[in-house]
Amino acid sequence: MSSHRRQRLPHSGMALLLAVGLYFALPLFATGVFSFWEGGNRYGLSAYASLVHQSEMWSSLWLSLRLALETIALSLVVLVPAVFWMHLRTPRMKPLFDFISVLPFVVPPIVLVAGLTALFHGPDWFVGTPNYLVVPYVILALPYTYRALDVGMRALDLRTLTEAAHSLGAGWGTFLLRVLAPNLSSALAGAALLTIAIVMGEFTFANVLLFNTFAVYINYVGQTSATEAAALTLLSFVITWLAMLGVLLSGRGKGQAQLGGAH
Repeated sequence: MSSHRRQRLPHSGMALLLAVGLYFALPLFATGVFSFWEGGNRYGLSAYASLVHQSEMWSSLWLSLRLALETIALSLVVLVPAVFWMHLRTPRMKPLFDFISVLPFVVPPIVLVAGLTALFHGPDWFVGTPNYLVVPYVILALPYTYRALDVGMRALDLRTLTEAAHSLGAGWGTFLLRVLAPNLSSALAGAALLTIAIVMGEFTFANVLLFNTFAVYINYVGQTSATEAAALTLLSFVITWLAMLGVLLSGRGKGQAQLGGAH
């Protein structure tokens, strides 16, 4: 009985995976074929060659990557100490943290950007530059960053780590950088890669605030050249897939907590 059951379940699972794979793969395959179309029955790399020589594409791509790195830095600087302190000292506040972390799912992005433009007033060197997008991007990435850090810290004995580090003379800064961060490497990598995927695909904030990020540039190209837009869409998918693959690979690195990179 058990052997027959083991034989039948994989077949149904494979059929389901195949159906889901075709559902996602066929549109991407069609997009890829269309990106090579040069008119009539001719196919080639003209769309990709044209994109490579467009400085606007490289500048928008670099802007989105730079904003992603800034968002990662700000998110981790704020959330790592906050989530650590919540787990260590105030576990009763976890429902409040959980509630705050899901608010970006409830409030539409257009409402967030309207609130930012109406209520926030600051220096022109910040509000008038693309760096201002880091503020809403941190909010958008909050659910994913918080969940990654929460799962990572729940897997650690934070009280034992803290007491051991302090008994060895480590201050809070040394503890966070040399003890906690190495033991959260998988969670930190997952949070960072998810943030990259979110920032690379975000359109609403950048478009409303009139900043030419990679997603905005894809939308612009889509209005002027369909084949180049298809090529850019594939490039965006590749970046997102690489980030997701990194999340999966980083999640496999599980080990016991160590103090100061113990051998």
